[in-house]
Amino acid sequence: MQRNFLLNNNDKCSFHVVLFQPDIPPNTGNIARLCVATNSTLHLIKPLGFSLSDKKLKRAGLDYWKNLELEIHDSLNDFLNKYKNRRFFLSSTKAKKAYFEVDFEKGDFLIFGSETKGLPEDFLMVFSERSVNIPMTHNVRSLNLAGSVAIVLYEAIRQVCFNR
Repeated sequence: MQRNFLLNNNDKCSFHVVLFQPDIPPNTGNIARLCVATNSTLHLIKPLGFSLSDKKLKRAGLDYWKNLELEIHDSLNDFLNKYKNRRFFLSSTKAKKAYFEVDFEKGDFLIFGSETKGLPEDFLMVFSERSVNIPMTHNVRSLNLAGSVAIVLYEAIRQVCFNR
């Protein structure tokens, strides 16, 4: 028996993807499309390494921008002040716990650093117990940001929406 695993707007799934100072427009555009596909809200924390009117950003997001739930935050402190009582997880190559060792819940915030600098060291230290990594070999420093977001987001969706 084949099941249909289609997500819909009324699904119990709802997550937040947070990009801290993203640098590469096509990555953010691909993540925007991923957020639309998964009913997730995209949060961008300034400064951004590009303009929101960038052609590469728009092209990667295709015609889905009108369906994107997007919030822009002036700083990490502004974001944290607004959502201080919410559950969040930081994705970092420096984390000790793998992303699949977390029990995700509806509404969790998944925070990713910039492509070139990652997340601030002091932020990672304060919230080390909320930090997760994606296991990989030592042959690379990190994975592509859009790919990393997809891996962690879909694990959260699998746990919350399809793990019955």
